[in-house]
Amino acid sequence: MSRLRARYELRLATGESAEARALDLAREQTVELPAGVAAAEREAASVGVVESVAEVAPGVHAATIAYPLAALGDADLLQLVNVLWGNVSLQRDARLLAVEWPRELLARFLGPALGVAGLRALCGVERRPLTATALKPLGLAPRELARLAGECARGGIDLVKDDHGLADQEWAPFRERVLAVAGEIARANRATGGRTLYVPNLTGPVDRLEERLETLREAGVRAALVAPLLVGLDAVRALAAASGLALVAHPAFAGSLAGGTSGLALELLFGDLFRLAGADAVVFPNAGGRFPFGYDDCRRIAGRLAAPLGELAPSFLMLGGGIDAARLAAWIPRYSADTIWLVGGSLYARADLRSAAREMAELVRRVAPWPVEATA
Repeated sequence: MSRLRARYELRLATGESAEARALDLAREQTVELPAGVAAAEREAASVGVVESVAEVAPGVHAATIAYPLAALGDADLLQLVNVLWGNVSLQRDARLLAVEWPRELLARFLGPALGVAGLRALCGVERRPLTATALKPLGLAPRELARLAGECARGGIDLVKDDHGLADQEWAPFRERVLAVAGEIARANRATGGRTLYVPNLTGPVDRLEERLETLREAGVRAALVAPLLVGLDAVRALAAASGLALVAHPAFAGSLAGGTSGLALELLFGDLFRLAGADAVVFPNAGGRFPFGYDDCRRIAGRLAAPLGELAPSFLMLGGGIDAARLAAWIPRYSADTIWLVGGSLYARADLRSAAREMAELVRRVAPWPVEATA
């Protein structure tokens, strides 16, 4: 029987048996019945099987559980997540570390519609890292947001995205904002010969997504920002399959799901699952910024976004979270060329936003330790 193998970290209470805890987890995630209640032949076909349990530290064990693929349904992303992390998410001191993805399972999913190569093609950038900024702060009217976006585009920034807090507020309604910003970036691109992408925040009420997609089509927008844990992983999968947009996944609402002794390993959530759902780029806070993540955390996520995953395209890692433009030169060589550098506050702190954007764009080309295409 084909199976999906998942590795969990279990922290035990005094006197608790690791083997019994693993068996309980396997049953909770599948048949959800005590042993002996369901017919033996039914359990043989559906129950999770504990394949190994090993102590990795005092009071901490790693358990590998194999789930039958038949329990996942056909190309059902939500049932996949439910089997891996459904009821056990309500327990304490359990953490999902890694998944061994069968090729036959991965073949059911499309993953990123564009991936690294497709997003590079939209931006007209062959090898170097990409640059990005976010439109800030909240409270600005569409005309002012458009002006800022135009300055960044004229300075050579590759992607100008909405701040993830820009939704449909009265000071910057979604439709008015998207049309204004997209129009100004298009004018900037015509003036410079550049190919800056506008990435509006599409995350919003699911029953209005089609209406908002129509606005993006009208504006000629080719990319969108989505928060998979707000709008839903399966909504992202559906958008990746049908919208034709490059999707940039924002980590909002993910912190408590991926920290401490419970939750999912960072590289599994932001690397495997976001990519499986269809993210062409994944936003994550770089080390040394406003959030408590380290360089090794970011490198593991970057590794999973780039690693072979069936036939799924690789995705960009977009690093932000308070990166200071003045420190960017030291960070760039520490990551691969398939990185997007997201800088916001330190650009807006400059009196001349266009000049600040141009300096950032030129910096990426200058310090990159790989062959880069000629600048315009």
